[in-house]
Amino acid sequence: MRYDHPYTTLVGRVLIAAIFLMSGLNKIADPQGTQQYMAAMGMTGATTLLYVGAVILEVGGALSVLLGYHARIGALVLLVFMIPATLVFHTNFGDPNQMIHFLKNLAMMGGVLFVAAHGPGQISLDAVAGLESAMEGSRITKYKSDSHAAAVATLANTLFSK
Repeated sequence: MRYDHPYTTLVGRVLIAAIFLMSGLNKIADPQGTQQYMAAMGMTGATTLLYVGAVILEVGGALSVLLGYHARIGALVLLVFMIPATLVFHTNFGDPNQMIHFLKNLAMMGGVLFVAAHGPGQISLDAVAGLESAMEGSRITKYKSDSHAAAVATLANTLFSK
């Protein structure tokens, strides 16, 4: 039996996006410290470019997943970001803390792969916009009730109306 609850999918997206969004915002808050850490880890060339790229990928991907707007693409962007970040920053397996970070990153990759595979669900901007990616990969083919659609439409109108 399959369990597709729209609020469960929403909460899952919020939780997986939160760590990427916070990480990106922390990089914005301390650009010099972030770039110094990158250089200390061997990323001595084009550090500023890599820093800007990391911020764009993390914040952009996180917002995409969080809002459910082209969430599959946003999830894949986060996955592409995570692979080199994990291999560059968290492979000192002699340090138990780095091993935990490595495993945490693998779990995060699993979370974004799940979003990429199953889409953002019913409570998402993709669903409101009628984008195919909102329901593809899931048995859900239409809203279970109009109240979900109305709630998402109201949220979207509140966020994006001027």
